[in-house]
Amino acid sequence: MTKLSLGSHPYMLGFEQLERLLERSAKSGNEGYPPLNIEQTCEGSYRITLAVAGFSESDLSITLEDRQLVIRGRQTEEADNRVFLHRGIAARQFQRSFVLADGVEVGEATMENGLLHIDLKRAQPETVVQAIKINKG
Repeated sequence: MTKLSLGSHPYMLGFEQLERLLERSAKSGNEGYPPLNIEQTCEGSYRITLAVAGFSESDLSITLEDRQLVIRGRQTEEADNRVFLHRGIAARQFQRSFVLADGVEVGEATMENGLLHIDLKRAQPETVVQAIKINKG
């Protein structure tokens, strides 16, 4: 028996992009830092919350690249002459990626008490019925 992929299934036409998105999200390499929550705030609305203690707004960037929400953090090392006896808080960079479905839009992003909140909202799809004319051959 031949295994069919989503993009090659005979009744699933035009879904090759979905298969590529699934592959891309599997390869995104999100190891677990920083910790995050994903919650549904109401029907069709979501919130991603990342624990970014020690990062300022200028250390963070949020971009939308080909339906992929990418959150990057890079702390700048302070150039003073501090001598650490113990350094348990490292200046660590990160990248978190989320693949968004068509119709999901990124709302506002806010920082509050070391937490970065990003709101997402699904646009209401329009129901479209289209009649197709049959031409004589």
